[in-house]
Amino acid sequence: MLSAGERHGYGLRQDIVAHTQGRISLEAGNLYRHIRKLQSEGLVEETEPRPIAGNDDERRIYYGLLPFGRRVLGAEMLRLRALMRIAEANRVLAPARA
Repeated sequence: MLSAGERHGYGLRQDIVAHTQGRISLEAGNLYRHIRKLQSEGLVEETEPRPIAGNDDERRIYYGLLPFGRRVLGAEMLRLRALMRIAEANRVLAPARA
């Protein structure tokens, strides 16, 4: 969810719910536990505080991918692409339409 840019925790949660069509709905404690783990692994960081605009909340903490996190994400996407090719070659899944 952070590949598109910085997000605050609640925004991340909303994105996850939307992108999974409600199949994944993390509780706040679990979400922030995962964020802390990603921070400790050098993948994600808290970004600079933002000026309050509109209906934003000053308590919101924004997070962004670090360069290492972007590289790890890219490597994982390549790994998943390779798995999809194997699944398609073995007719586990139909080939994706272009």
